[in-house]
Amino acid sequence: MSRVNKITDYFFNLSSPLGLPEDVAVLFPHQLPEVKKIIKIFFTRYFNDNEQRHFIVGINPGRFGAGVTGINFTAPKQLTENCHIANSFKMQTELSAEFVYEVIDAYGGCEAFYKRFYLASVSPLGFVKNGINLNYYDDVELKEAIKPFAIDNMQKQIKMLQTNRNKCICLGEKNFAFFNDLNNEHHFFKEIIKLPHPRFIMQYKRKTKTEFIQKYLDALAQLGS
Repeated sequence: MSRVNKITDYFFNLSSPLGLPEDVAVLFPHQLPEVKKIIKIFFTRYFNDNEQRHFIVGINPGRFGAGVTGINFTAPKQLTENCHIANSFKMQTELSAEFVYEVIDAYGGCEAFYKRFYLASVSPLGFVKNGINLNYYDDVELKEAIKPFAIDNMQKQIKMLQTNRNKCICLGEKNFAFFNDLNNEHHFFKEIIKLPHPRFIMQYKRKTKTEFIQKYLDALAQLGS
């Protein structure tokens, strides 16, 4: 089976984690025909090779980004304007996607970036509570419930890609704390480089955004070839 088929099979066969709190809903767009089409186009365009990839691990999809498109850190605006993939989604964006694609542009564009890196998340599915995005670690019950789900899906993604397991990047302080504990137990990667989360940068450090873009580029360079 080709790499693209392995990746698309993975996303098309995702299932919701079990034992979630009753007031938490799951963002699960991957069974929608438009999302399936976009996932197929995206990974055929950028992952149809046998090159190694380094993982960049986020938190979980949001309702204006991957919760719509199925592509991590990619809202409809970036899907259209940066990836040049036509779609019928509402032309919306999110702060995290805006910052990540500024980094991607600074790195050399989508083709150069995705040839070396894979944008993942601790949870490949997102969560909503009272109609608002919910980070998995902001609800104690949810955080405990997703552990088996997070472990299983990280292992599956590492396996389906020719993953460089020496180093990865993890985004966000609380996300790092959780993922680092999982990594210490399950040995996904030998070393994890921690970076501030894109949303934190865009929300609280926008005036020094250029400096953070450089920090990201420096971290990408640390991952090596």
